[in-house]
Amino acid sequence: MAEILVERDGVELAGHEAGEGVPVVLLHGLTATRRYVVMGSKALERSGHRVVAYDARGHGRSSPAPSRAAYTYEELGRDLEAVLDARGIGRAVLAGASMGAHTVLRFALGAPDRVAGLVVITPAYDPASHHREERLERWDALADGLEHGGIDGFLAASGTRHVPESWQETVEKVTRQRLAQHEHLGAVADALRAMPRSQPFDTIDELGSISVPVTVVASADDPDPGHPQAVGEAYAAAIPGARLVLDEPGRSPIAWQGSQLSKLIAEVAAEADAR
Repeated sequence: MAEILVERDGVELAGHEAGEGVPVVLLHGLTATRRYVVMGSKALERSGHRVVAYDARGHGRSSPAPSRAAYTYEELGRDLEAVLDARGIGRAVLAGASMGAHTVLRFALGAPDRVAGLVVITPAYDPASHHREERLERWDALADGLEHGGIDGFLAASGTRHVPESWQETVEKVTRQRLAQHEHLGAVADALRAMPRSQPFDTIDELGSISVPVTVVASADDPDPGHPQAVGEAYAAAIPGARLVLDEPGRSPIAWQGSQLSKLIAEVAAEADAR
């Protein structure tokens, strides 16, 4: 595995590349890092794929954006394009979780010639509820908690009341581990304020123009209420030919299982390569 560093307009994007074969680029969610797409699994590079993963601006080891407002899907899409260009990748399978899922869809709508296939993991963006004030207030509270109280402040602001008791310990443990990976918690707080106000696209109907192989992974609402299953179902219904993958009742979400996600990504890559 080789570490990489891609610079765009003063932002340094830290990542890594491993393996050979069909290019696959992994994009993580808000407050996560590159590790939290396939959870450290090496299955993709071991099965004939060239895997590139990087930390989004302000996350992990990547540098903060030049301004507190420069955390938008437009900027994230340009960052993705810069990574593809820097690594000499003309066309790739893109797999993104949450914020990363919205980013790859925006990119596919704007630059379809650069996209061979998509794996859309736990999307949460719903145009109908995007501008609700109570939603934005919650994100601002998380940002304030992280900025002023660090990881403990973030956890206090997020709470676990909305998570069933059987999942609370796991969710808190994973959240602590995830947030501990960041070099610039202040930048993550800035992203928490700005990203929820950004729109990757205007309406879900726009996704109907996507014509590459697509798999949508939607988590059950009990363990992951922040990514409603209904949103994933709506995305899959809007994208022609998209495959929808749902969790089995009572089992850990597929989105948390790196080996299972890697298998789904490999299946999309195989379909894309065969076209």
